[in-house]
Amino acid sequence: MDETTTETEARRRPVVRRTLMVIAVAVTGFHLFATFLWIAPSSALREAVPGELLSKYMIPLWGQSWSVFAPEPINGDYYFDVRAVIDTGGGEEVTEWVRATDVESDHSTYRPFPPRSAGLGIGVASDLKGSWDDLPADQKAIVKLSYFKGGDSVKRLRAKLDEYDDPDGAVGGYLDSEHVAAAYATQVARAVWGEDVPRVQFQAVRQNVVPFAQRNDKDAKRPKLQPVPVGWRALVVEDDQSEEEFAKYFCASDVVRCADEH
Repeated sequence: MDETTTETEARRRPVVRRTLMVIAVAVTGFHLFATFLWIAPSSALREAVPGELLSKYMIPLWGQSWSVFAPEPINGDYYFDVRAVIDTGGGEEVTEWVRATDVESDHSTYRPFPPRSAGLGIGVASDLKGSWDDLPADQKAIVKLSYFKGGDSVKRLRAKLDEYDDPDGAVGGYLDSEHVAAAYATQVARAVWGEDVPRVQFQAVRQNVVPFAQRNDKDAKRPKLQPVPVGWRALVVEDDQSEEEFAKYFCASDVVRCADEH
């Protein structure tokens, strides 16, 4: 190697280092900015990040929430229950309810490094309950009905919901939440009862904790359950989901007996 080559490489090294430093600073700056937007109250500033780039970047690796502390502490528990109809070959059989959130909680109880997915069911239940609370009374009554026959069941449900006034535009948000809940319930049902599941039913439930004013009352009881009654629904299978991997994760808990254990 001659002196000219050595000098050229020596000049290139600082340029490479500076380039890498600029890239590292840019990535770090974007990460800090995205994290700030994600945990801050919703504002017009979020529009600085186009489309769904912010949510796709933050979830699932960086998602976080300060709702444990503000605006007020978490004051209730969420549950997500699933049951299914099983095709027995000679007829159909309705299963018992499985509390999916209990199964997932088992993955995180007494474990210093629980999987992030252990809170999936709680998130689905919370989102569904919040969306359902926003619905007018007429739409809540319709949600109780069953829509599972035919490939247009979701369209028929939407059409029925749209027949009634929706002054706050809550129907669209609810249907999005129900779609996610149905996809999650489908995963649970197939993991627990196998492939012979033609339809599922699910419900989100919230139960508040004992009110703070009654914290020292030994006879105090938790408030009643607040269920979200949803009728029977058709299965929802997303293109990018893996039933095999979900079943492997979900059925690792001792709380539930799955299809391969029956």
